[in-house]
Amino acid sequence: MPHPSTGLRRARRPAAILATALAAAVLSSGTALFPAAAATAAAATAAEPDTAALAGALTAQRPTWEPCGLPDTSAEDEAQLRLSCATVTVPRDWHNPGDGRTIQVRISRTVASGEDRKGVLLVNPGGPGGSGLSLAPYVALSAPELAEHYDVIGFDPRGVGQSTPLLCTVTYRDTDVTNDLITRANVAGCRNTELTKYITTEQTAYDMDFIRVLLGERKLNYLGYSYGTWLGTWYAATFGSRTGRMVLDSVAAVGSPTLQETWDLQPFTRDRAFQEQLLPYMARHDDLYGRGTDPMAIRQMFERAGGTRVGMGPFMFGWFILGALYDTQNYPTAAAAVNTVIQYYEEWNGWTPEQILAAATTKLLAAPGITADDRAYIQRSRVNAEAALKAQRDQATLAQGAGEYTYDIDYVFEVIRCQDGQWNDSVAYWNAFSRRLTRDAPLVAPYLQNPPACAYWPTSNQMPTFDRKTFPKVLMLQDELDVATAYEGALTASKKLPGASMISVDNEGSHGVFPYYTTCVDDPVYAYLLDGRLPSETYTGCQAVPLPGETAVFEVGGKLTGKGTVRTQLVSDDMRAANRMLKRMLRTEPGPSYPE
Repeated sequence: MPHPSTGLRRARRPAAILATALAAAVLSSGTALFPAAAATAAAATAAEPDTAALAGALTAQRPTWEPCGLPDTSAEDEAQLRLSCATVTVPRDWHNPGDGRTIQVRISRTVASGEDRKGVLLVNPGGPGGSGLSLAPYVALSAPELAEHYDVIGFDPRGVGQSTPLLCTVTYRDTDVTNDLITRANVAGCRNTELTKYITTEQTAYDMDFIRVLLGERKLNYLGYSYGTWLGTWYAATFGSRTGRMVLDSVAAVGSPTLQETWDLQPFTRDRAFQEQLLPYMARHDDLYGRGTDPMAIRQMFERAGGTRVGMGPFMFGWFILGALYDTQNYPTAAAAVNTVIQYYEEWNGWTPEQILAAATTKLLAAPGITADDRAYIQRSRVNAEAALKAQRDQATLAQGAGEYTYDIDYVFEVIRCQDGQWNDSVAYWNAFSRRLTRDAPLVAPYLQNPPACAYWPTSNQMPTFDRKTFPKVLMLQDELDVATAYEGALTASKKLPGASMISVDNEGSHGVFPYYTTCVDDPVYAYLLDGRLPSETYTGCQAVPLPGETAVFEVGGKLTGKGTVRTQLVSDDMRAANRMLKRMLRTEPGPSYPE
């Protein structure tokens, strides 16, 4: 049933800044590398590391602030926020800082505009591997109440962007022609790249504390999105007495010893959002898309056109649909992309990826209901796809006539998530997982037919245990149909983090919540960050705002309970019905759209 509109429109989500590139990266995709000194159960009772003492002479450095020149921040905004950037030098290895080897970390800062300054608020957009320099001005502009009282600090984590970058030198053989062989080569090349072993969440947490030291702050307040919640939790578990107020938005499975649980849930959350929210949205707008008012019938048309298995669908889903699912404000683009797959499936035969990209971009930009923001998203997706296609062409050129060749790749996303904790390394386990996806999450299953890189990456690292005496009370925010950090994982994490409070947004599918521009969601965040007041109840349930072009909120997925949580299903009844339909189609309607 529809819920009455709040009359408010959401702004673009901060975590969705990364959605296009990272969503595509996810789809394409022993002995410890270094001793995890702070990552054992004994660490909970050990003294907190003293980064000022560990850094030695580096502690005497003073940041030199200069213009940032960020392409997505105007000169007017830069002046208003007094935005500036600096580069700080940190030990390459916080477990052996005495070796004298260093790397650089680039930071950004907006200056508190009011007199009642409360300190610094360090922000991170997630990833892993997301550049965070632009997030500081984003937060300051979208939440001016915070910018009035905090210096907002963004940063490019080590290995990323304007900080010392990590590029893995990988050697490929001309026989590395399958995704699995390429993945194995990538892992081998990265593990043999010297800097790799120092690009971990643990090392970045030490960098964060050292930034606190250099800024002269007693405590570090924090706002982290997505993987940034894992990073913030690691920091709080290591530097509990130096952690101030902490907001974890779109929460990874931080109570787990590894990031595997977060990524294991993603195929199901993506199928769920597609079937439970996007297709019903499309069905409610038959006037725009002309595919009727039955979501299941639209799914059948999409699957008959090849779905995510063959034809335009795999390309469109990877570069235009999945990224749009990260932010419901992009649903008009996602719906138009689904419609394009249905409309043009008979014409795709023989097209190159470049031709598909050119045709798809033209069709999407001309689709009904597309706004200026939608057009900007489409163009970003096009640019990212072009860059990926160029990289493939460059690599193919190197491979021509060569028995083996080397190529430098940006693999930070995999490096961090694999080195933070041991993933299951059984090929049999991943084969069984693939079969489960084929049954329960067939939309995304075609992209995940091989073991992930982390299955080939041994490590003994793991997040420090939580000491209830020192771990700070945190505020968590979570949307029900988040496609990247599952609601189920966040709810489990809320029960493992000591003293955590959680705000759930029912019927919302975006990745990244704050600022949401409703009093139910935002007021508790301001009360906590500005006054230190957490909600009186452990769980608070809030209602979503309407999707683009709508004035009511429609019930999808599960429902809010009286306890302030959402009762939902990872594999819903509608998903099961769609999966049964697809199975019947593949069995009874063979043809050029389906593999033999």
